[in-house]
Amino acid sequence: MAMPVSVVKPIVGVDVAKDELFIYQAELDLLESIPNDKTAIKKWLKALPAPVDLAIESTNTYHLAFADMAHEAGCTIYMVGGYELSHYRKGVKVRAKTDALDAKLLARYLKNEYEELHPWIPPSPLYRRLLSLFRRRAALVQARVGLVQSWANEPLLKSAFAEQVASMQRLETLVEKMISDQLKEAGLLADLKRCTKVEGIGFLTGARLIATFQRGDFRNADAFIAFLGMDLRVS
Repeated sequence: MAMPVSVVKPIVGVDVAKDELFIYQAELDLLESIPNDKTAIKKWLKALPAPVDLAIESTNTYHLAFADMAHEAGCTIYMVGGYELSHYRKGVKVRAKTDALDAKLLARYLKNEYEELHPWIPPSPLYRRLLSLFRRRAALVQARVGLVQSWANEPLLKSAFAEQVASMQRLETLVEKMISDQLKEAGLLADLKRCTKVEGIGFLTGARLIATFQRGDFRNADAFIAFLGMDLRVS
C-alpha cells in the first residue's frame, strides 16, 4: 500500500445506497446520512465551507447524481469499485460491513492510496446514452429468458405467449438499432468494425468496448485493461 500523504483538501468517504448516502468527514470524524436525492445533496454540498476530496463507491447508477453535483461544486471525485473496496477491507482486516463502516473505509482508502488514484472525470453524454441502452437491453433479455423458462410447460397459451416473446425480441432489435445509430452519429462505426474483426467479438461486445474507450485517453492496451479492473496474465 502507498504511504499516507498530506492532502490539501479534507477527505470524505461516501457509501451509496439507492435511497440513502452515508457520508464520513475524516477531518471532523463526523458520520451522517442524507437522502439520496438532489435536494438533500444540494443542501449538503452548499453547507461545505470549501470543496473536498470525495471517495465514492460506484454502485449501479445510484452514485451518479451525487458525483455529478459534487463535481460541479468543485469537489474532486475518486471512484472506488466494490471489488477494490472488498479487497482493501480484507487487507486492513476490517471484518464487519455496514454502510457507516464502508463510508469510513472509503475515506481511509483515499487517505492511504491517494498517490495511486486518479480523479474521476464525468462521462460524455454519448457514453451515458449508450450505457443506458445497454442496461435496458440487458434487463429486457433477462426478462424474456425468465419468461420463456417459466412458461415452457404451459401449452394452453402457447400461441399468445409466442407473440409476446416475438414482441420482446422486436424491442431488443430496436434497442440494438438505437445503439448502432448512436455510434453512427458519433462517427464511431469504423472503430466498431475494427473491434468486430477480432475473433469472438460481435456487435454488442464491440459497442461496449467502443463506449468504454470514451471514458479516457489510454496510453496503451495495458492501461485500458487496468481501467477495466482486470489483471491479464498469460497462462
